[in-house]
Amino acid sequence: MNNLVLRRLRYALNLRETAMVEIFKLANAKVTVGHVTNLLKREKQSGFVECSAREMGQFLDGLIIKLRGPREDGAAPAKSEQINNNMILKKIRIALELREEDLLDIMQIADFKFSKSEMSAFFRKPGSRQYKPCGDQMLRNFLIGLCEKKRPSENDKKPT
Repeated sequence: MNNLVLRRLRYALNLRETAMVEIFKLANAKVTVGHVTNLLKREKQSGFVECSAREMGQFLDGLIIKLRGPREDGAAPAKSEQINNNMILKKIRIALELREEDLLDIMQIADFKFSKSEMSAFFRKPGSRQYKPCGDQMLRNFLIGLCEKKRPSENDKKPT
């Protein structure tokens, strides 16, 4: 799933491999263009490398720093060895400065209906009784909607 997230974010944000290497560097990760290329490959392609939870976290932390700047207190992002779909969604939300309405709009673009309360349950702390784990299908649909919002297909573009 992490490789899919990387591929979809790359497409949605129109990033080149060299830009992705720079994003990794912002989170103190040392990767090469070749490694990023292998992370972006599909499972059945030669040279495919599975994106670890650590690498996914580093990329998302770097993306936050690139798009929003470093934290005001100068602290580095917390290192997360285990990253789940909820954390991925939260970090994308932070990086892109998405509000609840934006998230619901993105889900609607992907034809995935959600209420505000259902969406906010993904951002609660895991111990909260309102917490809801974000499933693969929900994250996949979010990424599809994000791609359509950021880079609409030719059929969806309106003439000017």
